[in-house]
Amino acid sequence: MSRARDTAFVLLQYLLPQHALSRLTGALAGSTLPFLKDWLIGRFITAFGVDMREAAEPEPRAYPHFNAFFTRALRAGARPVDAAAEAIVSPADGAVSQAGEISGGRILQAKGRSYTAAELLADAQDAALFEGGSFATIYLSPRDYHRVHMPCDARLTGLRYVPGDLFSVNAVTAASVPALFARNERLVCRFETAHGPMAMVQVGAMVVAGIETVWTGPVAPAGKSVLSIDLESPAAARERRKGEEMGRFQLGSTVILLLPRGAARWGAEFSAGAPLRMGQRIGSWTGAAPV
Repeated sequence: MSRARDTAFVLLQYLLPQHALSRLTGALAGSTLPFLKDWLIGRFITAFGVDMREAAEPEPRAYPHFNAFFTRALRAGARPVDAAAEAIVSPADGAVSQAGEISGGRILQAKGRSYTAAELLADAQDAALFEGGSFATIYLSPRDYHRVHMPCDARLTGLRYVPGDLFSVNAVTAASVPALFARNERLVCRFETAHGPMAMVQVGAMVVAGIETVWTGPVAPAGKSVLSIDLESPAAARERRKGEEMGRFQLGSTVILLLPRGAARWGAEFSAGAPLRMGQRIGSWTGAAPV
């Protein structure tokens, strides 16, 4: 985009009824009318060059609605997971938006812009656990596989829904909208690993019709207040192994991963703009697990 078009694109997002537009998109994406869902899926595959050879179900017309196509499973073996004990793997297909250190409680959004971990997590005590630690922001484009997986073995300890806006999360908007990821609607997932706490944040975006986890199913917007979601599943059911699915997006968005100080180091090639495949190594644990 040109600078003028970028500016117009961002300004339009401030003016649009973001939530109403997303609800309308969700209704269309959930339609089972054959002519509509087949048209939507076909147009999407053509527009974004989706490789259906990777899908467990490669026939587009076999999907009951667009959402089922968009959150499609991959065929066995399509995403090998690095099984090395020290490996931290990408939780999703996509591209690195930013990655680095959480310094002074702040996380880099884009050149010249940052936001605080406390704003992102909507909890200052949780944010303190990650001071001086590592963060990674992974952008899922429309053409990407949209299931989110575990970057390591971990146990879910908490879920927090945070209401907010629904700006686009692409590079143009990230460079223009202050505290973008801390102002959009999001689901904060807190985990305990052998190396300390971990947070994974699923960030909503313009026309994202829903966020899901394997523990809750779809997470419906819950008004304008931050909501802690009760964990009804037994502790054993909250254990997830590296590479196992933990959630998904109905239409694309962003995943932000937070790790504690001294626990991990990112790989040399894990930098802004780098393409990612779920399961590939993005970093390594730096030492023995805490006693």
